[in-house]
Amino acid sequence: MKRLDFRILLGAALILLGALMLLERFGLFHGAAGIFWGLVFLAGGGYFLYRFALAPNAEWWAVIPGSALVGIGASALFPDRWGGLLFLGFLGAGFLVVYLTGRRERWWSLIPGGVLVTLGVVSVLTDVFGARETGGIFFIGLGLTFLLVAVLVPAQWAYAPALVLLLMGAVLGYTPFGGYLNYVWPAALILAGLILILQFARRS
Repeated sequence: MKRLDFRILLGAALILLGALMLLERFGLFHGAAGIFWGLVFLAGGGYFLYRFALAPNAEWWAVIPGSALVGIGASALFPDRWGGLLFLGFLGAGFLVVYLTGRRERWWSLIPGGVLVTLGVVSVLTDVFGARETGGIFFIGLGLTFLLVAVLVPAQWAYAPALVLLLMGAVLGYTPFGGYLNYVWPAALILAGLILILQFARRS
């Protein structure tokens, strides 16, 4: 059996793009370029996910570019209001899968995973449902992320940012002071980062 040559893949991609463009010219559908690039990114993501599936422990890193490319491909195929959720959701899910491959040494992946999934939910509330004040939801999502770190790792230090962020999301997000979240949440992130650094400095 002959090895699959790169020229074959490139030729097939060009044929697919040409066929899609011809169908678009005949008015059968629109968005040929988006469909083509969506399929290309999905194929690239599938390659990395295949590497990850073959050796989850050794190739755990492959799930990150794999999920990112799948998210880009999915958002290209569905570019309307769901694009943000698809990209951020797939990428966040990839980080959560990284955590499952090594819960002790890769616990850190819970944080970007939770943040990205939270941002995906916020994008849906904003783009699909037209919500304006989503700062409270953002804080609650961050708080739940650190709460997961505190419970699953377990890590006692994570309870502090979890409590602060949950209180800010529950109180500031649903009061007349919600507009101040645009200024408060960056300060909260800085505070959470300082807590992480101080906890590390104490242990070292």
